[in-house]
Amino acid sequence: MFEAYQLPPPPIVLDAAIGLWRRGLLQQDLLATTARVLEGFVLGSIVAIALATVTGLSARAERALEPTLQALRTVPTLAWAPLLLLWLGIDEPPKVALVAIGAFFPVYVSLVAGITGVDRKLVEVAQVFDLARGEIARRVILPAALPDLLTGMRLGATQAWLFVVVAEFFGSSRGLGFRLTDSQQSTRVDFMFVAIVALAILGKLTDTLIRVVERRVLRWRDTIGVARR
Repeated sequence: MFEAYQLPPPPIVLDAAIGLWRRGLLQQDLLATTARVLEGFVLGSIVAIALATVTGLSARAERALEPTLQALRTVPTLAWAPLLLLWLGIDEPPKVALVAIGAFFPVYVSLVAGITGVDRKLVEVAQVFDLARGEIARRVILPAALPDLLTGMRLGATQAWLFVVVAEFFGSSRGLGFRLTDSQQSTRVDFMFVAIVALAILGKLTDTLIRVVERRVLRWRDTIGVARR
């Protein structure tokens, strides 16, 4: 069994959250972390979609880019942090960049898999109608890969919330990641649980939002998942 100072009961955690809220600290942490996740996720997703589209549609681009990107994907999160601090300073850019890196790879890998996994028969039908290569990509391949893209974005959003905590460990004065480290140093376990619960709630809300978009965008699919809803 854990002692109360190691695992505080829910009423104590709730009191800690109320105290932080009344002092305005919890709002600052929530806004700072959410802004970093949003900026990093959007940036990482845009770059991932662009590179995945080029890589998935061009064998030459795949040979040129894929080995390097797959090697970079294996670099641990903590290895990026000191480099980004060195290159971008200690303000917001390195934090947003680290979140963008976290969001980039799930979106990129999923979309490349979706593009390369498109049924060849769909492309052949488009060629029968004399569609140009660009039209085939825009009207056939990319729409067919959309389910994989949305799956990648769900995974990328989850990674963004994980990476933002690491980003806020370095040179931050606000944010839920900062609250975790600051609470550890001051041995305020209740504050640590407030930050953890807040991250869990925000992560779940983000995933739910993307799933709502996914259901609306992919209503045309006749799958088991659609039938269960």
